[in-house]
Amino acid sequence: MKDLMGMMKKAQEFQQRAQEIQAEAAAHLVEGTAGAGMVTVTMTAKGDLQGLKIDPSLFKPDDAEIVEDLIVAAHADARRKGEEFMQQKMSEMTEGLPIPPGMKFPF
Repeated sequence: MKDLMGMMKKAQEFQQRAQEIQAEAAAHLVEGTAGAGMVTVTMTAKGDLQGLKIDPSLFKPDDAEIVEDLIVAAHADARRKGEEFMQQKMSEMTEGLPIPPGMKFPF
């Protein structure tokens, strides 16, 4: 019975830490760039877009498709960085826990 109580306490601590990580991810900003810095996307580690900067030299009518592609690439770069941040935090949180390989959490 004592082991069950210990497991319940660990589960509650784990859940609280997971909520803290979610809040931290919502506040942590990452930047993604494309086109040698001509397009920069700023977003939270959770993937919420916060800002977009485009070099004025890209505002030529014939270059619209290029700008669109660079925005998508910068967003992908920022999202990758946000995912890396979340993986690092989850790794820190689950260090030493007997978690089966390949188990993923809803983050």
